[in-house]
Amino acid sequence: MCKTLRVRWTIIPTTAPQPWIACGGCGGLRAFQSSDKIRLNANGRKLDAWLIYKCLTCQRTWNRPILERQNVRTIDPAILDALQSNDPDWIRAETFNLEALRRKSQRVDEFADFEVTKKIQQDVPEWTRLEIELTVPFPISIRLDRLLASELKLSRSRLQALHESGMLRTDPGHADLIRRRIRNAVLIGIDLAEEADREQSWKPLATGDPA
Repeated sequence: MCKTLRVRWTIIPTTAPQPWIACGGCGGLRAFQSSDKIRLNANGRKLDAWLIYKCLTCQRTWNRPILERQNVRTIDPAILDALQSNDPDWIRAETFNLEALRRKSQRVDEFADFEVTKKIQQDVPEWTRLEIELTVPFPISIRLDRLLASELKLSRSRLQALHESGMLRTDPGHADLIRRRIRNAVLIGIDLAEEADREQSWKPLATGDPA
C-alpha cells in the first residue's frame, strides 16, 4: 500500500534579474529594471521589438532587443500577439531570460526572494514518506538545501544528515543536487517513518495547510 504524501511546490521569484548597462544619464554602469513595456517598430514587413528598461538611479531608458529586423511572417503568431498586446505573462517570462540579458549587458544581478504555492497531490492516512515535486517556471538563484530548510523549518545540518543517511533522496539523483540552485521538475523524497510528529509538524509545513 502506498504510504506517500505527495505535494507540489511552485516557486515564483518576486524580483526579476537586473542587468547593468552603461547609463548615458549617470555616466557609468548602473542597474536597470524592466518597465514591463514593449516598444515595436515596423518597417514594411520587417519588425523590431524591444523590452524597455529603466535605470534605477536616473530613470533613463534602455531598449533591450527582442526582435531585430525580423520578417513578420516568420514570427510565431503567439509571440507576435503577445508583443502587440503587451501581454504581462509573456513579458514577465522574458524578464527572466538570463541568456538574452547576459548577451546585452556586462553584469546581471539575480535575487533569491520568492513565493511558494503548495498543493497536495496525494494524501493518504498513516503516511510515512513525503514527496515534494518542484515547479520552477523562472530561473531563481536559491539553492535546494536553503529552500527546504526555509520551508520545512530544518537546519541545513539536519538536512545534510538526512541526505547522507539516505533518508532524503532526489530525482535526478546527483550527489550534490541538494547544494545546487533549484530547477524545474526535481523530486525530493523524505523517509519519515521514524518521525512521530510527521502529521503535526511536517505535514502543515509541507502542504501549507495549518489545519
